[in-house]
Amino acid sequence: MFGLPGQEPTASGLAVPRGAHESTLSPDGTRLYIAHGTGRGGVVQIVDVAKLLSCRPNCPASPTVADLLFPQVGRFDMPAFWGGHTAWAMIGMDVLDLALFENGTPRDFLVVVSESTSNECQEPTQHPVFLVDITDEAHPMPVANHQVPESSGNFCTRGGRFGAHSINWSRNPDFDKKVIVASWFNAGVRAIDVRDPFRPKEVGFFIPETTANTAPRDGKIAIQTNNVEIDDRGFIYLADRANTGLHIVELSGAARKIVRP
Repeated sequence: MFGLPGQEPTASGLAVPRGAHESTLSPDGTRLYIAHGTGRGGVVQIVDVAKLLSCRPNCPASPTVADLLFPQVGRFDMPAFWGGHTAWAMIGMDVLDLALFENGTPRDFLVVVSESTSNECQEPTQHPVFLVDITDEAHPMPVANHQVPESSGNFCTRGGRFGAHSINWSRNPDFDKKVIVASWFNAGVRAIDVRDPFRPKEVGFFIPETTANTAPRDGKIAIQTNNVEIDDRGFIYLADRANTGLHIVELSGAARKIVRP
């Protein structure tokens, strides 16, 4: 059993998120990044995998706070109105503008996604994609975020959810540390240039058309792009939450040149 302090069986009186939603490994497998809270009161943990597994085969069924903190390397607490749906690492990034600084580059980052959970913007604020500097693992620091302007498509009145949901997990080498793709519910999929993690920039998007199969949300028909993934050919797969089906797209124009110069 593993979780945040306050989730152990003997805990009382300590507020904690609803629980872990997604966890991903670092490329070398030494770190586990755990996103808690989904869409509110988020916490992101950086966990040492070797320490986490060191208790096997006799890991305690009822861990203490000390047991839960033992493998934790770092922790990033989010405000009540944002949560941790996904935490995904970009390790060893060369940041051009920091090249002449003593400790400027390479640097390590987490992409952290907070999930929209209410229809038609009935929540405190939009849920973005965050870039968090974890070069100093013990002190994670948010340095940038990406949001889709609501006014660019009147998304709050289209029906369904508007805001981030998740990003790709695959590490296609053409995309890795260059472009991430993020699902944005009724705003479709967004391709974000992260080569400078301090200044992420949207370089492409696609919003599928609804069909006769698209299920209504509070009486309105809207695309609900839910999950996205990239295959080894660079094709991007969009799975719709409202029964519209699966769409397969690829980058074009200037965006494509980023991943395949």
